[in-house]
Amino acid sequence: MKFKYSIVKLLALGLIATPIALSSCSEDRMDEINKNPNNPTDVEAKFILADVITETAVRGVGGDLNTYLSTYVEHEVGTHNQLWNAEHREGEPQSATTFNNSWNSIYNVVKNARIIVAKCSDGGSQAGNYSTLGVGQILVAYNTALLTDMFGDVPFSEAFNPFGNKTPNLDKQEVIYTQIIELLDAAIENIPKGDTHVTGGYATHDLLFSGNNAKWIKFAYGLKARYTMRLLKVTANKTKALEDVVAFVDKSFAGASEEAAFNVYDAQNLNPLFDFQWSRDGLAASKSIADKMIERNDPRRNRNFTDADWTQIDDMNVGAASYDALAPNGENDQIQYSYLTSTFVYSQTASTQLLSYHELQFLKAEAMQRLGRSTAQIEPVLKAAIAAAIVNSEKSVKAAFDAPTVNANGGLTETSAAIAQTDIDAYFADEVKPLFQANPLKEIVIQKYLAFFGASGESTEMYNDIRRWKGLGENLVELKNPNKFPLRLPYGNSETTTNPNVEAAYGNGTYVYSENVWWAGGTR
Repeated sequence: MKFKYSIVKLLALGLIATPIALSSCSEDRMDEINKNPNNPTDVEAKFILADVITETAVRGVGGDLNTYLSTYVEHEVGTHNQLWNAEHREGEPQSATTFNNSWNSIYNVVKNARIIVAKCSDGGSQAGNYSTLGVGQILVAYNTALLTDMFGDVPFSEAFNPFGNKTPNLDKQEVIYTQIIELLDAAIENIPKGDTHVTGGYATHDLLFSGNNAKWIKFAYGLKARYTMRLLKVTANKTKALEDVVAFVDKSFAGASEEAAFNVYDAQNLNPLFDFQWSRDGLAASKSIADKMIERNDPRRNRNFTDADWTQIDDMNVGAASYDALAPNGENDQIQYSYLTSTFVYSQTASTQLLSYHELQFLKAEAMQRLGRSTAQIEPVLKAAIAAAIVNSEKSVKAAFDAPTVNANGGLTETSAAIAQTDIDAYFADEVKPLFQANPLKEIVIQKYLAFFGASGESTEMYNDIRRWKGLGENLVELKNPNKFPLRLPYGNSETTTNPNVEAAYGNGTYVYSENVWWAGGTR
């Protein structure tokens, strides 16, 4: 998949210069001839930035991780080939080959983001570009968290020197997370200082915020809220941590227009979920999540599912013919073009969310509940979260009906009206509010779970949340797959076959079912 804004990739994919036969050349001339101007060995930090952002969204948050994890958290059901194996725990979750591409990609992104930081730090070739430095620090923190959240203890401090230790040791997750928070704090301090180096600012290569420093700072505060909540089980002062979550959210995105949404997809640059399903057809609609929507009379249940004839289901209820076409989690047949699918697998141009406004509001609502705030105080926060989530869902549904590739092949048939604000208001008042008042924490959690179902890559973060809640001893989201739930992802085989330290930690891979990561109560 090529991304037209991915500057470094475009340079790397440039044409090789045609050899020219010369009878005699100076040594300097020969050196010039042997250089490929389309494949430079060194570029400015801002040129690396576009590639780092793209890789983070497409191969990190929204790629293989999200595809597999969507089946683990039962947003989707794996129905063919590797995804069916993963659904039924037939080797895929524990195999070192399953996530090897993600493993390599995340390490590559961290390496490139660290280059941005090095170039713009004191002593670097672009020292004085403080804003670019801060953006790089955020992206190092983001991808490092993604790496350790998925795999636990990983090679890190010794992992990025090509001339150093070829078999780096694993760093403890606790130590890595300390560095993640330090990077975000440093970014918040550096970004307001601006870019003063002669090479100029980063705006034209910023695919998230177009060079808006204030939004990057808000992004950093939002990530601090996410990671502070992530570490709740292992935090000594939980009350302060929860108060910090609320404070960080209040310093972050003020609305959905500010969120960290990667939205450069088009007819050629494909949303990763769409790209996978269009080429593999390995996912089917989850009965588990449909049941949760039906239980709540959720208006999304009549928008978010499509049958094998590409017609939207507008009557998703128990007893309806369409209900029997949902895939039973962990007990489905390996078959294509039979079960319903989510509408989202057709959302060719839907954004990938690196951090959404609705996620922040759910974090705030959960923190307030755990702090003992009244339901009256929490209700407007929860309603804002649900409203923003439904709007995001509707954007993805619209992207499915507007998908250029799908429409070129006949298109989907829309059978229900878009969800309006009046529908959201009625849903909250009639369905959500009574459940929230009866069991506040559980309804906050379930609504967040429903919100993260979609084409935006948020199943990745839901996997972290479910493990976090399990680590706290809270079984708040009922999963229906009778097979074992993977507690972490296995190391990539590019490392298990070359690094004895990782090989020893991996063993035969079965630890993915028995060992929590550190922040969920494990030891590594």
